[in-house]
Amino acid sequence: MVNEIFDTTAANMEKSIEALKRDFATLRTGKVTTGIVDNIKVDYYGTMTPLTQVGNVIATDATTISITPWEKTLLPAIEKAIQEANIGVNPNNDGDFIKLFFPPMTSEQRQEIVKQAKGMVETAKVAIRNVRKDGNDKIKKLEKEKEISEDESKKAQEQIQKLTDEHVAKVDEAFKAKEADILKV
Repeated sequence: MVNEIFDTTAANMEKSIEALKRDFATLRTGKVTTGIVDNIKVDYYGTMTPLTQVGNVIATDATTISITPWEKTLLPAIEKAIQEANIGVNPNNDGDFIKLFFPPMTSEQRQEIVKQAKGMVETAKVAIRNVRKDGNDKIKKLEKEKEISEDESKKAQEQIQKLTDEHVAKVDEAFKAKEADILKV
């Protein structure tokens, strides 16, 4: 029973780290990645569909993303979705595809993106702490129902705290790597 709680807690903490890495992919670094447009949704016949599912999105070089829609009629909808997403560039529509030209980032932009990353890190840490609280609550419930002893409960809660500390350290490592990537010119 306690081992199941440990496994669930660890798995949920890992999910928090995976979500953080997905969020980090949407941040711009010195080199443009297609992750910047991952959260953009396009009105595809009345359904909000991810941009990556209505066309081919590729980074043609360090400062350019090219979007070729599966259907030419989607060009205006894609263009509108990119403008509304406010990712810092205006789409260039040439009738066949859309290109996004990203200018080199200034040091102020880099610092602003680092601040966004810090916010994402805090969100991930809060999620991990919430998972810890859920795990501890389940352990306390087992103790209250006399399924485990008080000593077993304390040991289990210490184990959950160790898991929490390990995952928070992973979050901090991921942030350091991302910060270095963002600030690298």
